[in-house]
Amino acid sequence: MSPIDWATRPLKKYADFSGRAPRAEYWWFYLLIIIGYVIATILDSTLGFTGAVGPYGVIMAVFALAMLIPSIAAGIRRLHDTDRSGWWLLIALVPLIGAIVLIVFFVTQGTVGDNRFGPDPYGGDVSKPR
Repeated sequence: MSPIDWATRPLKKYADFSGRAPRAEYWWFYLLIIIGYVIATILDSTLGFTGAVGPYGVIMAVFALAMLIPSIAAGIRRLHDTDRSGWWLLIALVPLIGAIVLIVFFVTQGTVGDNRFGPDPYGGDVSKPR
């Protein structure tokens, strides 16, 4: 799969909270979101929308709302790939420590083979980078 395919896969599974997401899918999607935020910020500044919605511009606010559900879904599926419940995503509410724990979970290699959340996204092929 190409990086673009990995990045857009969570958008195709917009609100799918079941199954598993390998590291490539999660991190390419995360990069896509960062690029989207940069573009939205530039457009807001260029069009004079900065500060229209609190500290954010209108385009940034709309983009952030549009990406909220797929971001949560991708995070939950990524946790499923490491054989953890999606409820672990709530640890992000603990200041600093929660974010560090989640980053460690997100960079951890997924379970090889099937787990309780579904089949291996790589089909059990251990030769593929995880």
